[in-house]
Amino acid sequence: MLIRINMSTKEVVKEILPEKYFFLGGRGLTSRLLLDEVDPSCEVLGPQNKLVIAPGLLGGTAAPCSGRISIGAKSPLTGGIKESNGGGIAARKLAKLGIRALVIEGQPQEDNFFLLKVTNDGVEILPADELEGLGNYETVKILLGKYGDKNGIISIGPAGERGYSTASVAITDMEGIPCRHCGRGGMGAVMGSKKIKAIVIDDSNTTNITYKDEKTFKEVSREWARELVVTRKTLTDYGTAGNLSLINTLGCLPTRNFSCGVFEDAEKLCGEKLREIIQTRNGKASHACQQGCVIRCSNIFTDADGKVVTSSLEYETIALLGSNCGISDIDFIAKLDRFCDDFGIDTMELGATIGVMMEAGVLNFGDQKKMMSLIDEMKNDTLIGKMMGQGATLTGKVLGVRRIPAVKGQSLAAYDPRGLKSTGVTYATSTMGGDHTAGNCLPGRLGYRPKTKDQEFIKTKEGIVELSKDVQIMTTLCDICGFCFFVGPTPDTVDRVAKLVNARWGTTITFDDLIELSKQVINTEVEFNERAGLPQTLNGLPEFFYTEKLSPQNYIFDISKTKLKNIFKND
Repeated sequence: MLIRINMSTKEVVKEILPEKYFFLGGRGLTSRLLLDEVDPSCEVLGPQNKLVIAPGLLGGTAAPCSGRISIGAKSPLTGGIKESNGGGIAARKLAKLGIRALVIEGQPQEDNFFLLKVTNDGVEILPADELEGLGNYETVKILLGKYGDKNGIISIGPAGERGYSTASVAITDMEGIPCRHCGRGGMGAVMGSKKIKAIVIDDSNTTNITYKDEKTFKEVSREWARELVVTRKTLTDYGTAGNLSLINTLGCLPTRNFSCGVFEDAEKLCGEKLREIIQTRNGKASHACQQGCVIRCSNIFTDADGKVVTSSLEYETIALLGSNCGISDIDFIAKLDRFCDDFGIDTMELGATIGVMMEAGVLNFGDQKKMMSLIDEMKNDTLIGKMMGQGATLTGKVLGVRRIPAVKGQSLAAYDPRGLKSTGVTYATSTMGGDHTAGNCLPGRLGYRPKTKDQEFIKTKEGIVELSKDVQIMTTLCDICGFCFFVGPTPDTVDRVAKLVNARWGTTITFDDLIELSKQVINTEVEFNERAGLPQTLNGLPEFFYTEKLSPQNYIFDISKTKLKNIFKND
C-alpha cells in the first residue's frame, strides 16, 4: 500500500498500490511517483514538491543485503529529480508493515515541527516541539527512550530544519545509532520543508513476509549469501576505506580540490591503517548496519579512550574530508564525520565545499583549526555557514572559484574522472548529478552486453561510454529492489534478482525484462529533468577536467560532450 501524509491538512490516507507500480520499489517507485505527481518546475522547498520514502521491491525478505531505503524528491542541489538511498533498519520495518511508500506532501501553516509515528494501525502526526533544533543523536535518544529501542528512526538535524541544500536524512542502524544517511541531493531540506523532524517506525505485531515459492527464494538467497561472504571479504575486512590505497595507486584520489591524483599521506588514511586503529581501540572493524547484511562493510570507530565516535567511517568521507582538503589525521576526519551525522549534512558535499574554499584562499589546505572554525559557522548559522550549507557549487560561485568539482550542482564523489573515465561518464550523464552511486565503474567492472564484456572495447572512447551506460542500468535495478550496491551491479546479480522476484511474487520476469524495467526508470528521470530544465544535451563535466592534466599520471578527460548527449533518451 501507499500511505499519503498531507502536511497542509494533516490528513493521512491509505491507498492500494496501483497495478502500474507493482514491479517498482525503491528508486523506481520514488522516481515514477515524482514524475506522475510533481510539477518539475515547482519550488523545491515549497508545498508542491513531495518527499517519497520507499523500501525496495524485495525489502523485508530473506535476500541478502536487501534492506536499503530510497528517499526521493526534486533536489535542492540539482533542481532535478533525486533519489538518495541509505542503509539502516527503516526499510525492512516499512516493508514488514506492508508499506511500499510513504508520500509526504503539502506544507503546514505552523512553524513548529512534527513527528510521524508509523505502526500497524497506520500513521499518526504528532507534535515534536521538544525535538526542534536538536542533532540527530539527541533526537534519536529521546525517541527510542519514549517509544522503545526496537523502533527504527528516520530523522533530520539542524541542517534539514534550516533548509540547507546539503542536508541529509539520518536512519538508525541495529544499535540505534543515527549513522546511516541518505546523504546526497538535500533530501533532509525537503523533509524539513514539510516540517517533519522525525519518523518513528514500529513494526511490532506484524506478520512475516510471504513468498509464492519460499523454498526457491531461500535457496537462491542462501547460495548468494555464501558467495558474497567469500567474494566481498576485502570489504568485510577493510570496509569501503579499502578502496583508498587502490584509487591512490591508480592516481585518481581527489587531492587538494582535485588538483592531484595522489596523496602523499595516503597510508595514514587507508583501510589497513583504519582497521589497525579500530582493533587497537577495541572498536569494530566489521559491522552490519542492517539485518541480513553478510558483507558487513561498516565499522564502529572509537577514540583513544574507547568512546564511540562514528559508524561508519567510509572511503568517500575519508577522501573528500581528508586528501581533498590536505588532511591526513584520521581522528580529525572521524570527528568531522560525527558532526555531519549529528548536524545532518552530506560528508561528501562538505568535503568538496571546504576544498573549494581552500582553493579560494579562505583557508590553507590542511588547516584543521580553521576547518573547525568553519564548522562553528555552520552550527551558528552565520552567513558563511549558510553559504556552506548550500554546497560546493554555490560556495565556489560566491568566492569566484573556477575549479568547482560538481555536475548539475552536486559535488563529485571521491574518484577523479580523468583517471576513471567510465565513472566520469556516469557523473556527466546521470540524472542525479555528480553521483558515483548511480553507476561506479571501478576497475574490473563489466557490462551486461557482449560488447561491454569485451576488455578491449571498454578501453575505447565508445566503450567507456557504453560501459557506464550498462553499469548505470544494472545499478538502477539494485536501487529498485533495495539491494546494497556492493552485491554488484553485474549480470549475475540481474539473474539472481529475476529468480528472487519470481519466487517472491509468483511472476515470470526475465533478465531482459529487468533490464528494460531499469531503462524505463532512468527514462522517467530523464523526462522529469527535461521538464525541469535539465536536458541531457547539457551533459558534461566542468571544463577543467578537459583542460587540466591530473598529476602525476597526466590523465585528462577526453570524452567529448557530444558523445555524452542523450545517451539514455528513448533508449
